Formats: sequence, structure tokens, C-alpha cells
Amino acid sequence: MRSTAAVLVAVLIMLVSLHASAAEHAVVLPAPAYDPVVTNGGEQKLVLAGGCFWGVQGVFQRVKGVSRAVSGYAGGAKETARYEKVSQGDTGHAESVEVTYDPKTVSLGELLRVYFSVAHDPTQLNRQGPDAGAQYRSAIFVANADQDKTARDYIAQLSKAKVLSAPIVTTLEPLKAFYPAEPYHQDYLVRHPAQPYIVYNDLPKIEDLKRLFPTLYRESPALTN
Repeated sequence: MRSTAAVLVAVLIMLVSLHASAAEHAVVLPAPAYDPVVTNGGEQKLVLAGGCFWGVQGVFQRVKGVSRAVSGYAGGAKETARYEKVSQGDTGHAESVEVTYDPKTVSLGELLRVYFSVAHDPTQLNRQGPDAGAQYRSAIFVANADQDKTARDYIAQLSKAKVLSAPIVTTLEPLKAFYPAEPYHQDYLVRHPAQPYIVYNDLPKIEDLKRLFPTLYRESPALTN
């Protein structure tokens, strides 16, 4: 029988191996051709969905110019904006992240580039990795015409360039409301870096952000509290 120490070493080796293989999925995508400069109006908000919100939140918390990234729910009714209901997959909600950012520091187009390149795989329909269901869909919840045009043009640009291995399935949905998730979901990646799900599925995203977008990467995450 293996000793406890030997078992722990074996587990660590396995996790490091999985971490390395997961990190290979990131793709450096071209910058958006349409990305107008915003010089006034203060901070902006963008709501994105791309699988489990732990990893998506963790990525955007480390993007320069982002002052806050909150895990939550979008796409459904207020009454069903609870984790146990959303997890059933039939509420219309998607696990989402509301990103508050300064457009003078990071543009909407740059955020979308990180979203498509690092934060998730936009070619997976109603799933991300081990998580399946409509609540894990790839979606951008557009709040205004500018967000809609920037996102729509970028998806068309990427699709025409055929830079991904499969068609983009990201939907553009009108933002009716965003509902913050329960407190225990907030800053989850930062607070639980050794959790196996985080180690395999989400920490590689942070490494990819640092490696592929060094000028956007920040060491200290923008925490929700």
C-alpha cells in the first residue's frame, strides 16, 4: 500500500499534468477591427456568460482597467435567480459575470478579445468542459446598441477569418437584468485556488491571460469585497 506522502505526490503530479494540458486550449485571436474609443461617460458594464462563473470572474478580475467583476445570473426572471434553481437548466438564466471597467484603460473590444481567447471556448454549445446545460451557454448580454455592434462585428470577423476550430456559438441576448450570485460564489477562484475543479479548469485561464495578454494582466485581482 502506498504511503500517504507517496499518494500526495502522485496527486500533485497528476494535477500539474492536467493543468499543463488544459492551458493548451487558449487561442490568441486578432484584435477587433471595430473597437471605437470611448472618452467620456465614466465606467461601463459588460455582462458575459461562458460556463461556470468562477473561472470567468477570475479571469476578468485580473484584467487592467476592470474595477469589479461579479458572478451572477442573467437571462431569466428574478424569482429564479438562485443557484439551486439555475442549476436545473430550465430557468433561462446563464451563469454570468458583470464586468465593470474603465474604457479609457481597457476597451470593450479588448475585453471581448480576452473573453473569446482565454475566458472560455466560444465553440461549445450549451456547455463548457465538464459542465453541461443551457445555464453554461456562451452568451453576451448586450445593454445597448454599441455593445451589440461591437460584439456582432467581432463575431463576424472571427468567423470569416476561421481562426477557431469550429463555428462560434455565442449568442447575443438583450440584457434585461443582472442578479448577483450568492456570496459564497464571489471571488471563488481567489479563495479556493487548491480546489481540484479550479486547479484543472480555471487556473490555466489565469496563466493564459498572463502569457498571452501581458499588457492587460494584473497580479492583484479586483475583489468584490
